[in-house]
Amino acid sequence: MSSTASGKNGTWRNWGGNVSARPAREVTPASVDELAAAVRRAAEDGLKVKAVGSGHSFTSIAATDGVLIRPQLLTGIRDIDREAMTVTVESGTPLKRLNVALAREGLSLTNMGDIMEQTVSGATSTGTHGTGRDSASIAAQIKGLELVTADGSVLTCSEKENPEVFAAARIGLGALGIVTAITFAVEPVFLLTAREEPMPFDRVLSDFEELWAENEHFEFYWFPHTGNTNTKRNNRSAGPERPVPQLQSWFEDEFLSNGVFQVANWVGRAVPATIPAIAQISSKALSARTYTDIPYKVFTSPRRVRFVEMEYAVPRAAVVETLRELKTMVDRSGLKVSFPVEVRTAPADDITLSTASGRDTAYIAVHMFQGTPYQQYFTAAERIFTAHEGRPHWGKVHTRDAEYFSRVYPRFAEFTELRDRLDPDRRFQNDYLRRVLGA
Repeated sequence: MSSTASGKNGTWRNWGGNVSARPAREVTPASVDELAAAVRRAAEDGLKVKAVGSGHSFTSIAATDGVLIRPQLLTGIRDIDREAMTVTVESGTPLKRLNVALAREGLSLTNMGDIMEQTVSGATSTGTHGTGRDSASIAAQIKGLELVTADGSVLTCSEKENPEVFAAARIGLGALGIVTAITFAVEPVFLLTAREEPMPFDRVLSDFEELWAENEHFEFYWFPHTGNTNTKRNNRSAGPERPVPQLQSWFEDEFLSNGVFQVANWVGRAVPATIPAIAQISSKALSARTYTDIPYKVFTSPRRVRFVEMEYAVPRAAVVETLRELKTMVDRSGLKVSFPVEVRTAPADDITLSTASGRDTAYIAVHMFQGTPYQQYFTAAERIFTAHEGRPHWGKVHTRDAEYFSRVYPRFAEFTELRDRLDPDRRFQNDYLRRVLGA
């Protein structure tokens, strides 16, 4: 699933297929020292530097025509501190490897996103999150960071050490330095009971506050062109473990959610008029189910159908109104949307440029099947989201710039001032950062 650069012409592409870049050279450092040397060498040659993860961002946040740093040798667990209940992990480690390794040690992150293909630093640097009433994004679980800054020096930060860097660098967009190691808070592994069931769209909206308040992790998927949603409630459980049986899991999570869904999207792309009818069937294909398992097996699932995505964070108090406006827009627009809209929540956090910084948040994600024109849908959705002071996910499609962000992030200037200090020559600059942070 990771992005691959084809060796022939050295082009790098992201997972969604909507971003490509041709770096001047690629470096795969095997140590922090090698990475620091690569940054210093780039400076001597007057080249910009970008580290790339698994390419799961839909923005050009990792694209560069300078030096592309690939992280696949910077992987593995450095240290588990059972007294402090932390794990320190190399930045290029895929979340999947981290989750499996922690489970073996009887440990787990508190919350996570819905896929685990990304690297730990790519996921945290862009603000990747799951859903939670009390527990926040992956970056909010960070206790310490190590990064190589523009002059090639290695800087460590935490609440006690370089706290102003720590406040910003947990979701640093690759603008403050290249993260080389992350220390996460962990806890003893626990069980979650997942309850998945269809629910009418209108009922989810009218009961949203209750559904949010009564569940540790609530999310739902609304199928455009229908009044149907699939809801998912995850709560801690005393057990026993009752995983989805293997055959059922293959049928629901692979065959229906990936295989049949892929074919349905091919049909919809070829004949858009069929999409509303397909949506009616898709929205009823998955029946209710309840299962109990360890966190990463409940929170994450395989996503093999490729898509392009936009996601905005709105104040939680505005989510119902925003969704009503989105549904009205889709119903009136003549658009044909084959992918469900995903809705999740997060509590306020204290990270400078976190989409949940300083406010209780709801996330609304819109998707289009890869290869389908998405501009009209995303533009109309974005107009609705920004009217509610929405903050776009840093790794997903959006058209916002520094001027907009300075209005919706009260601490925006704090971040840009820190960047001026840590990267005065803009060694880590690219077109995307120029747009979202200003020159």
